[in-house]
Amino acid sequence: MKIISLDPAQCRPEPDAGMGALRTERGNLPLESVDVAARISGLIAGVEVTQGFRNPFDVALEATYVFPLPDRAAVTAFTMEADGRVIEGVLKERGQARADYDRALSEGRRAALAEEDRPDVFTITVGNILPGERVTVRLTLSQPLPYEDGAATFRFPLVVAPRYIPGAPLDGAPAGGGVAPDTGAVPDASRITPPVLLPGFPHPVRLSLRADVDPAGLELREMASSLHVVEREGTTVELRPGERLDRDFILRLSFEASTALLLDGEGTFQLTVVPPALEEARVPRDVVLLLDRSGSMTGWKMVAARRAAARIVDTLTSGDRFAVLTFDSVVEQAFDGLRPASDRNRYRAVEHLSRVDARGGTELLAPLHQAISLLTAVPSVEERPEAAAAGSARDRVVVLVTDGQVGNEDQILEQAGGALSAMRVHVVGIDRAVNAGFLGRLAGLGAGRCELVESEDRLDAAMEQIHRRIGAPLVTDLSLKGLDLEPDTVTHLGSIFPGVPLTVSGRYRNGFTGQSTARGAGPVTGGIIDRDTSHASDQGAARHEEAITIRGLAGGSPWEQTVPGTVVSNPALRAIWARAHLRDLEDRYAMGEHDLESRIVETSTTYGVLCRFTAYVAVDTRQVTDGAPEHRVIQPVEPPSGWELPAMPAAPSGMMFTTMAAAAPMPGGFAAEVSGFDDSGSGRPVRAAGPAPRLRPAGMPKLGFGKAVPPQAPVRHQLDLVLPQLVAELERLKTVATDRLAYLADLGSRLAALASYLGGHDELSALAGELEAAERPGADADALWARAVEVLTRLTGGSPETGERRPFWKRG
Repeated sequence: MKIISLDPAQCRPEPDAGMGALRTERGNLPLESVDVAARISGLIAGVEVTQGFRNPFDVALEATYVFPLPDRAAVTAFTMEADGRVIEGVLKERGQARADYDRALSEGRRAALAEEDRPDVFTITVGNILPGERVTVRLTLSQPLPYEDGAATFRFPLVVAPRYIPGAPLDGAPAGGGVAPDTGAVPDASRITPPVLLPGFPHPVRLSLRADVDPAGLELREMASSLHVVEREGTTVELRPGERLDRDFILRLSFEASTALLLDGEGTFQLTVVPPALEEARVPRDVVLLLDRSGSMTGWKMVAARRAAARIVDTLTSGDRFAVLTFDSVVEQAFDGLRPASDRNRYRAVEHLSRVDARGGTELLAPLHQAISLLTAVPSVEERPEAAAAGSARDRVVVLVTDGQVGNEDQILEQAGGALSAMRVHVVGIDRAVNAGFLGRLAGLGAGRCELVESEDRLDAAMEQIHRRIGAPLVTDLSLKGLDLEPDTVTHLGSIFPGVPLTVSGRYRNGFTGQSTARGAGPVTGGIIDRDTSHASDQGAARHEEAITIRGLAGGSPWEQTVPGTVVSNPALRAIWARAHLRDLEDRYAMGEHDLESRIVETSTTYGVLCRFTAYVAVDTRQVTDGAPEHRVIQPVEPPSGWELPAMPAAPSGMMFTTMAAAAPMPGGFAAEVSGFDDSGSGRPVRAAGPAPRLRPAGMPKLGFGKAVPPQAPVRHQLDLVLPQLVAELERLKTVATDRLAYLADLGSRLAALASYLGGHDELSALAGELEAAERPGADADALWARAVEVLTRLTGGSPETGERRPFWKRG
């Protein structure tokens, strides 16, 4: 064999490239650039996100990019631009949109698809990009800015962090092309787990972000960016060149908000109520503090989480009782049960917290069930208002400190959401790429607050706010009166907390047919808000006699405030309401109301706002290739900033890049894999051999931990009330290998109890009666076992083969 010597000058190694990682002048990844242009006006931001793709290969390409957007943003438009042509996207039911996309590719036409997989995780797929060709896609969105303690926050996420994926792998084709297999707990795991680049990967995606700020008539005192270096010119802020897509962009704007009622003239309202000057009610509390100690919390996040948890313990008073649980794959307690918040017990809790370090996986269901169990034995203020005056009722509070990086959000909502909605849930999210969408959903269920901490520098300021929020709210039991409201359209009212204006939106009948003609009122085009039309204080807004009265209880006494309406020409109000309303409907779907699917699709398409049940599809009319693309690439993402990742072994020869290493345990207990593109030209990810381990919480849910449909929601079927218990029974039944007859007899008694709890259920009662035969001589254990599996599978909505409900994005 002849060895040819090479000139070192012609073969310079790439820095940080690793073994087997090569670079050509054309590159090897399709995403070239991400451009974010925001126009902030008052408490609303209009944003246009532009993503540029280029095909560096010699064959037609399909490129997929999994990326985040703000969880409350309403995506209202999608376009694809290629070869000088601009194709407008059409919003359709998700299955139909994907069918249109696949058909276009098979016919050799360009197409692009925009899908939502979580409130803050989206996927863009662009197919039949010709060799050397550039394709640009644009998303238009509107988002509300949260406002607390005199400052509004514009938070724009830039990377989807790795998420812990529990559950046993499912058979069959994956739902997506990510690195994690789909599981029973996360049936779309392969859609939300893009491959991750090695730290320091050269030639990152070119990022630009610009925010133009209009205070909308208010005095803008300060603008500050906490995680990026920015360049400022007047009221325009721009990222310094060279920044990477590895953490959230956060811009805080200091100004004074005011109480206002905005009417869009077409039946949508938005009410903002500044907290009244009231003394906080002092109600004894039962507080369960949950601290996430999983591997993804390694480093500064664990230090900040321990400090935050200790500060929360210090806020407790002698009239409170509390428990402290730390969790990863197991749950540990500082002490048993709820204990009085004495100096001694608080010291014991802080001492326990000081010894906590990061390890294991983020099994969140088990500690939530345990917290619910500790708190359900005590009557709440809402359940016994007459006892509050006597001091016997207690406020039930759950405080969760975590980064929220889990994939089984829907499972958690289904099995714990109903019980949490009867308590107050506060969440402290700690990360530079936090799962804000899920944490906000949890806090919203429990009428609590979600505080996000992106750095240790921000911790002290955030803890001052958290201290005030964990106390009793200023006003509870809120209701609206004044407009002829459309039923089931008002977003969650919650409670009014110190320093946090309440924002509520909804639909009302007899909407105004005319638009304001006052001077300065201009149109809103493309979802980007014109400066003169977005706030009640603008000259383009006109007063109207319509008003809303908000009522509630402040310290047990009636409280109300009447807010006059202002008509504004701002379509963003309708889009933002529709997005919030869709999120409420999707949460109810996740908690068991599966008959809402058609309503969700109708709402999404009627108001032109993307959701998980719909998708935007843009299809070119021209044929550019002979058929479907020959190569497929999933764009890898940056490792999140601030994450301490394990050491990475060199990549196997032939891979174009590597992700997290299979030989090392991943943060947060994520399924560790080596991924890249194989050499066959298929572009499919390469996975490490072997299934991911099955990880489940210790103990299964018991009666009372299941979801309860929120009071305003119609119950789809009485069986929904015990569906989580039936799913748990079915899972346990499938693992029984010995002494089946005794187990089946016990199962029959439990099913009879569930049927009784429902007030009678024919199928459950019948199955319980059949299982009584397990106690008789000569009973056929195999036949009874098969019968129980068949009935429970049918009742839980799964198929007899897998027992799993097929998710809506995988239905035929």
